[in-house]
Amino acid sequence: MLSAAAVLVLLLLYTYAGYPAAIGVLARLRRWRPVADPAAPLPPVSICLPVFNGAPYLPAKVRSLLAQDYPAPTEILIYCDGCTDDTVAVARALAAAPEAAGRIRVVANQQRLGKPTGLNTLRGEATGELMLLNDVRQPLVPGALRALASRFADPAVGCATGNLVLEGPAGSGVYWRYENWIRRQESAFRGVVGMTGPIGMVRRRDLPLLPDDVVLDDVWIPMRIALGGKRTVFVPEAEARDAAFADTREMQRKVRTLAGNYQLFSRIPALLVPFRNPIWFETFSHKVMRLVAPWLLAALLAVSVAGARGSGWMAARAAGQVAFYAAAAAGPRAGRVGALARTFVVLNAAALIGLWRFLAGRQRVTW
Repeated sequence: MLSAAAVLVLLLLYTYAGYPAAIGVLARLRRWRPVADPAAPLPPVSICLPVFNGAPYLPAKVRSLLAQDYPAPTEILIYCDGCTDDTVAVARALAAAPEAAGRIRVVANQQRLGKPTGLNTLRGEATGELMLLNDVRQPLVPGALRALASRFADPAVGCATGNLVLEGPAGSGVYWRYENWIRRQESAFRGVVGMTGPIGMVRRRDLPLLPDDVVLDDVWIPMRIALGGKRTVFVPEAEARDAAFADTREMQRKVRTLAGNYQLFSRIPALLVPFRNPIWFETFSHKVMRLVAPWLLAALLAVSVAGARGSGWMAARAAGQVAFYAAAAAGPRAGRVGALARTFVVLNAAALIGLWRFLAGRQRVTW
């Protein structure tokens, strides 16, 4: 019979290594083959860009949108969410520029209400069959729009998510490459659990009306679409580029994300029901187990320390964990291992803080 420590280790191994291995095998054994028609005309697209105080990033972002290699009509809708800098003025200047050729419309809201309200507003303003949902900070590569839109030739596709490429030495960049590998496998099997916030696309008719307080629109939207029987696909060549965050900034982002996951499961409990959620296995393994992992880590440390006096193996295990957390505390000063250890600890600590914020109702919808 397995000891408590062994069970905890196996659960943690499954969360971070076993599930990626399993989804990789499943993707090979039962690879989804999308319907592709290179000759099919690409539909019009409405590019939806909610912005809060994004003036420094807006010119580069709009240039990348205007430079898209896309043959069908596109419009760029910029929603300014109660901005207190000069975002509105910059957006209107960009809309008036000759190179925009009347393709940019600016919707300015005086009050800061959050991204869900912005997306609902833009949904009402959009005229395109497809809607590109993206953020202001990350420019897109020129072929991103075409790559995403081409996936909708298959009626089984309800959402297409692009590839966020993080540049720089921060540990979050390594973590994101690991995440993207998992998303590739999920996409090849039954569908990705969520989409990348800075670059995703849906059909306008499939975009659900978002609750105005939903924290994770980039998971809420594709999971609602999944419950409706359509899949989310990962499109690696549709790239958005950003700098990898340092651990302090990554902690803030991840706390918001994980608080949003708790909200998501509390609002849509069908996601936790195997016969209701077509990608239940992926949802449970990729999302739920990540929320459980910090508790498993804490329990493993407690069990190992408690048994350290009576067992040399348990003492070694406890010492190994203490050394790992010491390396995480040192961070980059302990070399690459320390940097990766800190990123791992930061991500798991964020799950605990995210739970507290969710239970306390302290996670704001504004970003």
